[in-house]
Amino acid sequence: MFTGLIAELGVVTAIEKGESSAVFTINAPQLIGEIKLGDSVAVNGVCLTATSVNGTTFTADVMVQTLSLTSLSQIAVGSPVNLELAAQLNARMGGHMVQGHVDGVATVGGLTPGDKWAQFDLTVPEHLSKYIVNQGSICLDGVSLTVGDIDDATNVVTVWLIPETLERTNLSSKKPGDLINVEVDVLAKYVERLLAKKDQEQRDK
Repeated sequence: MFTGLIAELGVVTAIEKGESSAVFTINAPQLIGEIKLGDSVAVNGVCLTATSVNGTTFTADVMVQTLSLTSLSQIAVGSPVNLELAAQLNARMGGHMVQGHVDGVATVGGLTPGDKWAQFDLTVPEHLSKYIVNQGSICLDGVSLTVGDIDDATNVVTVWLIPETLERTNLSSKKPGDLINVEVDVLAKYVERLLAKKDQEQRDK
């Protein structure tokens, strides 16, 4: 489990692609002392496993399915990536509950700078829009954010990015047309499942 609070902005230094997987090498000088073999690391919101640790870098295997279903398919050598280690239950819980299981990929519409924040617009897949509400939580490329607005007619979601978020994450580098990982609030999915089961039980009576 993660919180959506980015601990470091790492950099991809190498990518080795095979037939069924790829190996990412990521430079993370600030976090590397805490990363051990087998640890879970959220990379742009995708839960990956550290398969080796060497100097200031670690490697992680990425399956073809993960590449095809997430924005990791756009990653290239030199790309900045949002990194977070698994949450510790004895620490203060910031952000919101994030699993590292990407629900879909959104398309960036634009990043509009303001005086003290930036407006970030993106179009989410239609099947995910029902889980998104104004003032609710959403995870974008691993970053816990609050939904500022959602247009149900166009599935355009707006969030507001403060300078701290722009400085500490890769969201400031996003351009129109870029893909971005989306994880909706898992509580909404639990509620949907419970209601569906309840309706089914009532119909079966």
